[in-house]
Amino acid sequence: MATGRPALIALTALAPVSWGTTYAVTTEFLPPDRPLFTGLMRALPAGLLLLALARVLPRGVWWVKAAVLGALNIGAFFPLLFLSAYRLPGGMAAAVGSVGPLFVVGLSALMLGQRPTARAVLTGLVAASGVSLVVLKAAGALDPLGVLAALASTASMSTGTVLTKRWGRPDGVGPLALTGWQLTAGGLLIAPLALLVEGAPPALDGPAVGGYLYLALANTAVAYWLWFRGIGRLSATQVTFLGPLSPLTAAVVGWAVLGQALTLLQTVGMALAFGATVAGQLTSGRRTRQTPQTRQAQPDRQSTQAGRSEQARPFSSPSRNDREDSMDLTGPALRR
Repeated sequence: MATGRPALIALTALAPVSWGTTYAVTTEFLPPDRPLFTGLMRALPAGLLLLALARVLPRGVWWVKAAVLGALNIGAFFPLLFLSAYRLPGGMAAAVGSVGPLFVVGLSALMLGQRPTARAVLTGLVAASGVSLVVLKAAGALDPLGVLAALASTASMSTGTVLTKRWGRPDGVGPLALTGWQLTAGGLLIAPLALLVEGAPPALDGPAVGGYLYLALANTAVAYWLWFRGIGRLSATQVTFLGPLSPLTAAVVGWAVLGQALTLLQTVGMALAFGATVAGQLTSGRRTRQTPQTRQAQPDRQSTQAGRSEQARPFSSPSRNDREDSMDLTGPALRR
């Protein structure tokens, strides 16, 4: 059954909202100082579960494409995000990541033939300003490596978002399988890095097991399925403008559950970022220059919709930090 556009946007928005709960879950339930292990536990089990549900493997060139998308959206994004969050002062990683919509606007012009509009650029600037007001706290000197990692993580996820839109999906393959391919590929990339940097997995108690189950199922499997499903049906710009919902959710959960205070300035920032998110849904990518590449990469809409059989059931999440910055404040998902 076809999903109306408002309902589709609302379902896609559940992904960054879910990612916004990551910080609270990791700080309250998971072992400390294991960001790579947490990223691994978030991605690989979710990917394998979705592969088992979809029962479809890549074919031909899609082995390479799935590996590239998995590296950009998961395998490189998670470690770079965690590195930036640990090296930068409170919320700065999220503030840098909030420029993701601007990255996507530019990349969409290069790869998808969508002309950037003044409205889209202005909306992106407002979103970044609003998120900055919400997450930035008093801090000392910035760490150059941390800033570089934050920019690289944002660029990685933004590129993955636009390439996911450009390449589409193979005939007969739904978003469930595509999500499973990416999460599995990304998890396999993180696994050796986690072992080398953090050593053997830690002992897990009951709350930690429950936390990892939530992150792998709801926060990753279901959330990323919704995210990539949204990318397939909405413009890349529309999807990425849902990203600010992640830091906003993290701020609300911190206030409601963790007892963190919200200042008037943060409340103003939340209003600005939320307003930009709504405005971003009106900045659709309808002015698309159809190049031979994009025509070939994006299958005929009628046949694509007829062949879509989507199943859902799981979830996703990132890592933990003793400070007040969320580990999943993604631009195009400084989340996802």
